[in-house]
Amino acid sequence: MPYHHIKTHRALAATLQRIEKAIYTPLTELYTEAWITPEPVPFAERQSGRHETIALGQSWGKLWDCAWFHFTGRVPEQATGQAVVLLIDLSGEACVVDSNGNPLQGLTTVSSTFDYSLGRPGKHVFPLTERAQGGENIDLWADAGCNDLFGRYQDSGTLKESHVALFHEEMYHLYYDFEVLHELMNQISPDTARHQRILFALSKAANELADYTVEEARLARAHLAAELAKSGGTPSLQLSAIGHAHIDLAWLWPLRETIRKGARTFSTALALLDRYPDYIFGASQPQLYQWMKDYYPQLYKKIAPKVAEGRWETQGAMWVEPDTNISGGEALVRQIIYGKRFFREEFGTEPKMLWLPDVFGYSGALPQILKKAGVDYFLTIKLSWNTFNVFPHHTFFWQGIDGSRVLSHMPPEGTYNSSAAPRALIAAEKNFADKAISEYSTLLFGIGDGGGGPGTEHLERLAREKNLAGLVPVKQEPIETFFERIAADSDEYKTWVGELYLEKHQGTYTTQARNKRFNRKLELALRELEFTAVLAARTPDYTYPTTELDTIWKEVLLYQFHDILPGSSITRVYDESLARYEEMASQVQDLTRQAQATLLKQTGTVTTNQPITLFNSLSWERQEWLQVEGQWHHVTVPALGYISLEHASSSGTDTASQLEASTDVFQNDKLRVQFAPDGSIQSIFDKEQQREVLEAGAYANRLAVYHDEGDAWDFPIQYDEQKPRHFKLEEMSVRVEGPQAIAEQRYSFGKSTLQQRIVLRAGSQRLDFVTHVDWQENHKMLRTSFPVAVNASEATCDIQFGSIKRPTHRNTSWDMARYEICAHKWIDLSQWDYGVALLNDCKYGHKVTQNILDLNLLRSPSYPDPVADRAEHDFTYALYPHAGNYITGNVVRAGYELNVPVQYAQGEPQQGSSSVTSFAQVAAENVIVETIKKAEDGNDIIVRLYEASGSSTHTTLTINTPIQAASSTNLLEETEATLQVQDNTIGLTFKPFEIITLRIQI
Repeated sequence: MPYHHIKTHRALAATLQRIEKAIYTPLTELYTEAWITPEPVPFAERQSGRHETIALGQSWGKLWDCAWFHFTGRVPEQATGQAVVLLIDLSGEACVVDSNGNPLQGLTTVSSTFDYSLGRPGKHVFPLTERAQGGENIDLWADAGCNDLFGRYQDSGTLKESHVALFHEEMYHLYYDFEVLHELMNQISPDTARHQRILFALSKAANELADYTVEEARLARAHLAAELAKSGGTPSLQLSAIGHAHIDLAWLWPLRETIRKGARTFSTALALLDRYPDYIFGASQPQLYQWMKDYYPQLYKKIAPKVAEGRWETQGAMWVEPDTNISGGEALVRQIIYGKRFFREEFGTEPKMLWLPDVFGYSGALPQILKKAGVDYFLTIKLSWNTFNVFPHHTFFWQGIDGSRVLSHMPPEGTYNSSAAPRALIAAEKNFADKAISEYSTLLFGIGDGGGGPGTEHLERLAREKNLAGLVPVKQEPIETFFERIAADSDEYKTWVGELYLEKHQGTYTTQARNKRFNRKLELALRELEFTAVLAARTPDYTYPTTELDTIWKEVLLYQFHDILPGSSITRVYDESLARYEEMASQVQDLTRQAQATLLKQTGTVTTNQPITLFNSLSWERQEWLQVEGQWHHVTVPALGYISLEHASSSGTDTASQLEASTDVFQNDKLRVQFAPDGSIQSIFDKEQQREVLEAGAYANRLAVYHDEGDAWDFPIQYDEQKPRHFKLEEMSVRVEGPQAIAEQRYSFGKSTLQQRIVLRAGSQRLDFVTHVDWQENHKMLRTSFPVAVNASEATCDIQFGSIKRPTHRNTSWDMARYEICAHKWIDLSQWDYGVALLNDCKYGHKVTQNILDLNLLRSPSYPDPVADRAEHDFTYALYPHAGNYITGNVVRAGYELNVPVQYAQGEPQQGSSSVTSFAQVAAENVIVETIKKAEDGNDIIVRLYEASGSSTHTTLTINTPIQAASSTNLLEETEATLQVQDNTIGLTFKPFEIITLRIQI
């Protein structure tokens, strides 16, 4: 065999490294000074911090410090006629600005934490001039943060680079010619001619390089040109390359740093769009755009022209990329309303795709929400993270609980930070599960979270890979263009039905419990405010608080971001969000009181001798015991209305007289509860059904503490193989108080204490556990469980706008992987004749194994927040036995009633103390009015209802005021059909779990 001077792979790799080092020639150091502050300051105040002159190798700050850096110097005469750049690495992130403080380009330390299999992070080159004259003054400002792109403290915060350097463009291009071919060669078999031809060309190119001069680079590139020019044949697969920068709005950094990350990223993207004509950039999350508009208006103005040119894609349709397990149904609707409205008003775009690459599982309610909001496509990559099972598709239809379908795609490389290198394209082809039925797939490239998104390395590679022999062809284009293409030939795509469950991150159903509680309470408080404001707005002296509601809703939606609400951020994120939750809750309460006051008249002094009015925002009449200013009343409150306490009250004495309490047993007319010596419950007897609720010999509500070595995201599947320890009962007392039998219990465990008030009210089959915990444990998990005398192979779980069934067994690996499941207000285990539901007011993590209903109450991981949930907590859960299944047992209503208490205010209805005001009634028990609000555009009233039992239903909605017109709309409140109205009644037909939105003019 003839000798061809073939170099070894090791030698070629060394050559590539030497080429890279030859791209830049440092000439001289810049003079560097900085003004350091603990928090960011604006450009106008850039010299307000502690001033220091910074030498190379000197530490300038600690983690999260900020600084305005000033770089000055002169371009050396030897650079005359040549391209010059600045090389700057601050061991952190920075944004270079112009003379007015407007962002020009982001910089990121090359030592950032990152998955190096995806490429190298770091952007440290700032182009200065393509042709220097020599002697030019350099005067540059940069806004810096002493943190890397993942919020880590790198290299002690030292100044590592601050140089004026020559840029050798020919060597730069040689580097990417050589790199792409070198990696392509390593990805294909040595037995192929393509491998050998590339190896020979690389060897010849390497042989040209001795001094790494421009002329040598030209000669080397000439040897590689033929191999780079070789195109593929007729492709069986084509890749769409989607440039973007995934930015977590908070995670390992606070919200304030995300605002600066946005400026660094968007300015970098704009700069590269001007340099690379094929580049198309996309960014999601209107909240991020809004911050740019507020904090960097000149930068923001540059985006709209790029959108108009088709170079910048407004990706996704939601205000942020939210968690979809825990966020409420109406909140997900508002994510789309605010998200789409922002893009429409600011850029004239109408996104048809939901962009959620990095969310921890996807609710089965989501497809219907998307379709009814004009969103036809869905993208994620997260299911590729599954722990036990490989998700079987990359292109598929996703069908929700109501039957709605959206066309879905998962980039098969399994990352949203692709290197766009040959290995990435080859992995995308290899992994693509649906390549037999589709010729198109995607590649999501760029470095996110402050890494600036795509860099020159991505774009240079893609320029060489468009149609390079040995690789599938790749084209940069918007993601919606890709979806439109694959939608045109979708007959063979498979359908996945139900939730998209992620076999990972189940700890996020529980971690940071106080945020989750505030989120639930605020979602429902906003619901209450909007309904009351609609009633009040019918009076002449009240204006619907549109501006205030928009502001509050957007902040609530921000905190539903998928690293805030799930509990996976650092301490500061929760310190700040909890403080804001407190303030927003107070504001919503004040606004609700103002709306209530408009509907009432005062008859005594402000604080004494005032009548009381009761408010019920649920869509059914409620009969229950209510304590008002220390006095108990048995009341009947109309659906969606209000009534004076005097008119609502009835005696209720028959059931109250049957209450009994002792240290062993307490009971009402429905249930008899027997306690064990350790405070747990050993028997619950249903008097009406004459049956035991609990499994024979089992104990319920034993407050179990498991060892939990997980982090904020995860805990081990085998956590329960180790026997738990239990909170120890220290004290217990029982009493009858008004219409309640009460057991007060005080427990301790380690450094933690727990007080629980177990309450059984007259006439109720609901057993409440009102709990206060001072939780101070490390790496522990607190759970309660109820082994019930029910045999069922599936549990029914409350989710947004309906429910979903999940197996109680572990027959398959798919069943086994669901060892923790997410549910909202309740989870139910029923056989045909009887069932038991476990309700809660702010919890989400559940486990149902065989006949055991188990609720995750608290966790205490130490990463990324070392003090996560070591605090005081309040929550209520309740056991609700019932005849029949969850539908006939009215479990849906029971869950709402626990979460939405009857409210009261001083004063009597304007119409008088004997009046009963009900805004509306729904004839069908299985149809829930979720929302009543003012229309987004005008004074019409929006009523959103859903079918809650999985049944086809024809019913009527009656509005108790003259209706001028009514129409059905989509979730964006756009009219779809005019409805007939007769006697202020509208006929409605629901499919199972269908959401219907009405627009009513009164």
